[in-house]
Amino acid sequence: MRSNKKIVHMTTVHHPFDPRIYHKECLSIKEAGYDVTLLAQKDPNTGELSEEITHIPLETYDGKLKRMLFAPWQAYKKAKQLDADVYHFHDPELMLVARLLKKKQNVVVYDVHEDFVTSLIKKDYLNKFLKLLIKKSFRTVEKVITKPFKKVLAEKYYQEIYPTGEWVLNYPTVNKKFISHRRDEQPIEDKLIYTGNVDLERGAKIHGNLPNIHPTIQMHFIGKCPRKFADEIEQVAGENVNRIHIQGIDQFIPKEVIEQSYLNTNWLAGVALFPPTDHYLKKELTKFFEYMNAGLPIICSNFDRWKEFIEQYQCGIAVDPYDEQAIYEAIEYLRQNPLEARKMGENGKKAVQEKLNWKTQANHLVELYDEWLSEIK
Repeated sequence: MRSNKKIVHMTTVHHPFDPRIYHKECLSIKEAGYDVTLLAQKDPNTGELSEEITHIPLETYDGKLKRMLFAPWQAYKKAKQLDADVYHFHDPELMLVARLLKKKQNVVVYDVHEDFVTSLIKKDYLNKFLKLLIKKSFRTVEKVITKPFKKVLAEKYYQEIYPTGEWVLNYPTVNKKFISHRRDEQPIEDKLIYTGNVDLERGAKIHGNLPNIHPTIQMHFIGKCPRKFADEIEQVAGENVNRIHIQGIDQFIPKEVIEQSYLNTNWLAGVALFPPTDHYLKKELTKFFEYMNAGLPIICSNFDRWKEFIEQYQCGIAVDPYDEQAIYEAIEYLRQNPLEARKMGENGKKAVQEKLNWKTQANHLVELYDEWLSEIK
């Protein structure tokens, strides 16, 4: 019986209310009947997890280096005491302690949220030699350490790196409030929204420049935004800074708050005008699914994969993120064609409700747990 099997999710990096870890994976496998515990840092700003999931808080550390040195071993000690049937970890810095937890009688799962190496070596302060050295060294060490682990992949293209990995894609949970929400009952406003973590690689400066490109548009950021990026966004906006709105400076914004924000305003579009980087060129951006779930058209960068996705689902407009005239025309097209804007939003919502939703992935994850646990009987 599943209720006799203990599953422990472990993260030293992600927020305890991380949408993928908590809201999707932990709650779904709990609903399937497994005994679920989450090892994660405690956030004093958001309170405790719900009673549905047992949360064992980890100590927080000032600075990334301290966290990487001390948090994994703290997680290891607490995890070992739990003697779980499945240890499901979410951060590369936990690889070694996860290997120490691996026994013949349990399953260890490596949840690959992102292409860590591609993300790391894009740092400008690393020269070409160091980038190559880091890439080869990490891949070699990772391959050895994670050999006995099962792997689940949040993104399709990660299978190029982890050929034995199983897709458990980061599709959204269908929000029932979104299903009944009608955008045609009120005028569409000259407001664009960006949700999720804010940084330069996710287009912070490009989005901050939008009020300079269009004379009436207001740009809203809703998600954790370090103060230094907020300052850069406001500097880019210049004299139009009054049309920049940032909710989440140095603070995590819970999933429920973000989802309610989609309903509170009749947004013109959700934006994802990212600069081209290897890290994002191949991704199907999770943000797309979230905007689609809310019934919003998308304005995004015209990377080949992104443009193909937008055209497949007829859910938005893809433009060159550095072409201000093209961005202006995309914004103006949605303003001048509200029926078409609503149609794009409805196309995206339909795709999420019928196909691109978390339920399909949750069922697969539970099936994988069942299969892997049966192998160690």
